[in-house]
Amino acid sequence: MIDTKQYVIKQIEERNIRFLRLWFTDIFGNLKNVAITPSDIEIAFEEGIGFDGSSIDGLASLQDSDMLVHPDPSTFQVLPWRPSDDGVARMFCDLRTPDGAPAAGDSRHVLMNMLKRAGAMGYSVNIGTAVEYFCFKSDSAPEPIDKGGYFDLAPLDNASDLRRETVLTLEKMGIPVEYSHHEAAPAQQEIDLRFCDALSAADAVVTARLVIKETAHAQGVHASFMPKPIEGQPGSAMHVHQSLFDERGNAFADTNDPDGMGLSSVAKSYIAGLLKYAPEYMLITNQYVNSYKRLVPGFDAPVLVSWGSRNRSAMVRVPRYKPSKPSSTRIAVRSVDSAANPYLAYAAMLGAGLKGIEEGLDLCAPVEENLFKLSQAEIAERGLKYLPRDLSQAIDEFEKSELMHEILGDVICENLISAKRTEWEEYRAHVSSWEIDRYLARL
Repeated sequence: MIDTKQYVIKQIEERNIRFLRLWFTDIFGNLKNVAITPSDIEIAFEEGIGFDGSSIDGLASLQDSDMLVHPDPSTFQVLPWRPSDDGVARMFCDLRTPDGAPAAGDSRHVLMNMLKRAGAMGYSVNIGTAVEYFCFKSDSAPEPIDKGGYFDLAPLDNASDLRRETVLTLEKMGIPVEYSHHEAAPAQQEIDLRFCDALSAADAVVTARLVIKETAHAQGVHASFMPKPIEGQPGSAMHVHQSLFDERGNAFADTNDPDGMGLSSVAKSYIAGLLKYAPEYMLITNQYVNSYKRLVPGFDAPVLVSWGSRNRSAMVRVPRYKPSKPSSTRIAVRSVDSAANPYLAYAAMLGAGLKGIEEGLDLCAPVEENLFKLSQAEIAERGLKYLPRDLSQAIDEFEKSELMHEILGDVICENLISAKRTEWEEYRAHVSSWEIDRYLARL
């Protein structure tokens, strides 16, 4: 086997790398890094590089703040947008305490733990992610760079060259892209990252966000992953396509499915778990006040705990593009937004799905009609339940969830609850321009 550490050291020498960025995220998924020079790479591999964990959101307390980053050599990639001479490369890192234990607030480690749990059940996990975002003229106001819509071309779509550069940069970093196109709203874009193992998929999302922002900045525009930046237009989702594989192949596929959906009993219990625990993990997949302004009827975003085959108004969808190809059988969760921490989001959804398998949950009947057009009476008649409608409801559901505490650990749960309650209270106390326009003159 190739010694990956020695391979990295050799690449640093041969490619004239002068700076190494050691990447990790805070509990919200914001990318952090420390840069070292090649002279410190062996120390980084063997001992780690120390930093103040209390200065990173959700990672450590002030009185227990000493942390170390340990680079993962398998994630070494040169950053193509930096100069080729005196180049810059990155590696994702594991976060550890001085005694070598994994840091309780390390999001990447949380996902790794869930993948170990899936492995103990006999499954590997594949994920493909569709990332949506907006491109604006600046970061001071959501002013679109074009008037394009879904799948439009120039001149309505002004971002085709920007997407092209983004895709080329991602592929230079070893991240294959399946599709890219203009999305439904003005200036809204989508890049679909190809299926891979779940940990690499989460690393790819974090990388893609930075590449998208760097490419946009180089062209004088601003890329934003804010879930709902423009009132009256669709928001930005992060559709997460997922499947489990075992020694026989795709564990989600069954060509003899009596329901005609091509789904195995494993897939059905997995979906049932996603539905049962959806309110409990919504704080992870939709973590901001603004997230819940995307989840309103009529804008292609789910509002009900539901599933369907081709139904894009459902929370969980079973794509049927290639029903005769069992290897492509998968499910897509449509409630996640593009600002979610992918490590925690994938871990929470995987944990919910595996719990459904362990509990042998039965899957309810699919809903194939447009859920946005159902009346309140029809929703009640079908026994459908709403997803949390605002951040406060999501916090309440998350706080009482035993499963989320089991998956994420007490440190992450407590820090998330504290931070998000503060965010909600600040929002609740804010007097908006909508209120001023509506009330000031006539009250």
